[in-house]
Amino acid sequence: MKITVNVDDVRYDDDVEPRLLLVHYLREQAGRTGTPIGCDTSNCGACTVLMNGVSVKSCSVLAVQADGAEITTIQGLGNGTAHPLQDAFHEEHALQCGYCTPGMIMAAVDLLRDNPNPTEQEVRDGLEGNLCRCTGYQNIVRAVLKAAGRAGVTA
Repeated sequence: MKITVNVDDVRYDDDVEPRLLLVHYLREQAGRTGTPIGCDTSNCGACTVLMNGVSVKSCSVLAVQADGAEITTIQGLGNGTAHPLQDAFHEEHALQCGYCTPGMIMAAVDLLRDNPNPTEQEVRDGLEGNLCRCTGYQNIVRAVLKAAGRAGVTA
């Protein structure tokens, strides 16, 4: 099937198999390897991207469902500079192995777009579908709260 999709402000016109997952399309055809393949079952959230500004787990979306969509990956988030959430994650030591970090940041962008001044509990609730096996979440929550106080936290 033929699809047209904008990924990080670059237009792609490709033929894809109807069963191809968006995460595999992003990595293999669009070269966006910053979006990791986590569990392929939508349980971990590592593959979260923004589709038309809303966070989605790209392992639960078919590439054909993204036809005509605007996709933002972790690689396109800052448009060549670090996004405020990326800075906050660095400053608050909100990662260890880093595998979940792209998905956490992309989910947090969506959260802060809808709620620019969340409470700690609202951050925890907003990131609930993203799993981290290393950090215990405290620094991740602190980073999101820190970024919430900065200008430019939207994608």
